[in-house]
Amino acid sequence: MAFVSQEDKKKLAPAIKAVLKKYNMKGTIAVRHNMTLVVNIKSGKIDFTGYFFHGDGYTQVNEYQIRNTYQGVHCNFLSELLAAMKGENYFCHDDSQTDYFHRSHYTNINIGEYHKPYQLAA
Repeated sequence: MAFVSQEDKKKLAPAIKAVLKKYNMKGTIAVRHNMTLVVNIKSGKIDFTGYFFHGDGYTQVNEYQIRNTYQGVHCNFLSELLAAMKGENYFCHDDSQTDYFHRSHYTNINIGEYHKPYQLAA
């Protein structure tokens, strides 16, 4: 069963913050339901305008389709962010054909939030 604690978040936070700083992005790190590590990207220098699938300055990133959906700096940033969120102790032994899900933790990346859109920094 997936589990991520506040202590796990503290261990992963420096690497996540380093990726955010490298790309001049601002975001928050949270734990949802003790299973999911969440990063909400609030603002930054990367223009995600063409990727807001909800049309309102907000999108949920499909972590499994980053390389197919995003290009250039968008893809590089999200890929590095996801790797930092997983960390070195991440594991995934999921087998959807047998309905077996066992991993260290889930990850979730949001660009903006449904009630507060992503802000492009000048």
